[in-house]
Amino acid sequence: MHKSPDGDAIGSSLAAYHFFKSFGNSVSVISPDAYPDFLKWMAGSKEITDYSRNSKAALQSLRSANLIVCLDFNSLKRIDKLGGAVAKSKALKLLIDHHPQPEGFADIMLHTTQASSTAELVFDFISLLGEGKKINRNIANCLYAGIMTDTGSFRFSSTTVHTHRTVAELMEKGAETTRIHQLIEDNNREIRMRLFGYALFEKMKILPEFGTGYIALTQSELKQFDYREGDTEGFVNQPLSVNGVVFSALFSGKADGSGIKISFRSKNNFDVNRFARKHFNGGGHLNAAGGSSEQSMDETIMKFISLLKEYKNELKPSAKGRKAG
Repeated sequence: MHKSPDGDAIGSSLAAYHFFKSFGNSVSVISPDAYPDFLKWMAGSKEITDYSRNSKAALQSLRSANLIVCLDFNSLKRIDKLGGAVAKSKALKLLIDHHPQPEGFADIMLHTTQASSTAELVFDFISLLGEGKKINRNIANCLYAGIMTDTGSFRFSSTTVHTHRTVAELMEKGAETTRIHQLIEDNNREIRMRLFGYALFEKMKILPEFGTGYIALTQSELKQFDYREGDTEGFVNQPLSVNGVVFSALFSGKADGSGIKISFRSKNNFDVNRFARKHFNGGGHLNAAGGSSEQSMDETIMKFISLLKEYKNELKPSAKGRKAG
């Protein structure tokens, strides 16, 4: 799974964990770093090895593997320091992913950008193998969580008829939909909600001439609100709810002081994947991408605003839907 794993990365990985384990295999799940507390309810989450905290165990698992399943990332860069170890491994590599432009590091790929999420593709993978009967409540819950989070609770245009049919089958397999929504969306610490209010009231900036909004939170501001991994989940989407805004960004200071983490979202056809790849060492989907900057917060924001002039004609709002993931 990719660095700073989200609901789709964790959900698809744990579903795959339970599936392969059901055949009697020895299975390990490795994350490049920590993931949000609101995802730790998923069955098997305690089995995840965090490479940033236990690199020895993670590398040992990779060295002993016969098969490495690469979930929810299209480039070895997206798994940070784990990338080198995966590249060197002689194990068979299977990539299951929905991000555009996958690199050719895998031996086998199940890949399409038409899928709403990697979790949806893991469901397809299990079905293609004729092993749908293996999907129990634990697997169904993990896959539902992945699909639900990557489609914005089924609001984004990546949600298709196939997505809904997949979810219907997961519900038949025992997915606890109401409970999952509560555990992910209604399970906030009070201080996290105060950070959310601060981000909207004090830090959200709207640039109407460019149809753009952004939120910038320095590391010192995050510390003020006892920041934990995942606390800013969804913040980047908020400026898009402002009338006329079609492009949104969230700038967050990295904990180690090494620069700025950036999330991009858009409506309609403004390609944030292209924007992130070209200007901020990142990538993702048409309407959802990430990037980074080694400059200061002020310098990064100045660069971002200066770039908007190049895209002014593309940033005109229209009534079409949006896609994210």
